[in-house]
Amino acid sequence: MSPNGHNQLPRQIPVLEALPRPLFARAESLSAGSWTPRHQHDWVQFSYAISGVLGVHTDEGSFFAPPQWGVLIPAGLEHEVVTSMRAEMRSLYVRRQECPWAGPRCRVLEVTPLARELIKRFCQFPAQYPTGQSPEDRLVQVLLDQLGSLPEVGFSLPLPRHVRLLELCNELIEHPELHVTLQAWAQRLGTSEKTLMRLFQRETGLSFRGWRQRLRLLSSLNVLETGNSVTEAALASGYDSTSAFIAAFKALFGITPGELFK
Repeated sequence: MSPNGHNQLPRQIPVLEALPRPLFARAESLSAGSWTPRHQHDWVQFSYAISGVLGVHTDEGSFFAPPQWGVLIPAGLEHEVVTSMRAEMRSLYVRRQECPWAGPRCRVLEVTPLARELIKRFCQFPAQYPTGQSPEDRLVQVLLDQLGSLPEVGFSLPLPRHVRLLELCNELIEHPELHVTLQAWAQRLGTSEKTLMRLFQRETGLSFRGWRQRLRLLSSLNVLETGNSVTEAALASGYDSTSAFIAAFKALFGITPGELFK
C-alpha cells in the first residue's frame, strides 16, 4: 500500500496543455507495480478501475478503488497513482468549469451500471469528438450528469499531519498485520492513551480502532486480487478470525470478498 519503494520506471503522464474537448478519455492496461510521480493538472480527473485496485496518494491520505469503483481527483491537487497488481484503468479528464460539483477533496465513488456503460461508450469516441448538440456531445452531457451524482464510499485512509503520529501510521501501513495497541503507541509518543485518542480523532476524523480496521481491510484488497484465499487475506491483514474479517469487509465495502472479486 505504500507509495514508496517503487522498483520500476514511472508511467508517462500525458503532455496536455489543455483538453481538446470538455471531456477527454484515457484507457490504460497497467502492469503490477505501475506508478506515476507526484503531479497535478488543471482539470478534474476520474480514474476508474475495470479490474485491479487503484491507489491514489495525496497529502491528505490514500484513496483506493477496487474493481467498478473510481477516484475523483480535484483540479490542482498533487497526487500519485499506483497499482500493486495488474489493472485496467479508464481515466476521464474533465474541464473544471464542466464539473462545479467536483469539490476540493479526493473522493472514492461507486460506478453505477449506467455510468459504466456511458464511460465504455465514450472511450470509443475520438479525442476531438463532434460538438454542437451532436449525439456525442449529448452523451457527454449525460455522462457528466451521472458523474456528478455517483454515490461516495469510504475507501479512503486519512493521514495525520502530526509528524510523530504520521510516522506511526506509516509503520502500520507498511505492516498492517502488526498488533500495536493504543497503549504502546501512547508510550512511544510519551503521552496518555486519552490524549492520543483525542489527537488521532482530531487528525484523521476516525478513532484509532476504526482507522486501523480500515487500513487492514484496504490492505487486503491487493491480497485478494492476486487470487489468494479469504483466509490468507484475513491473516495477512491482521485478522485471526476469517468470519470476523468477512463481516468487517462487508460492513465497509457492502459486499463480501468473494462477491467483490468474482
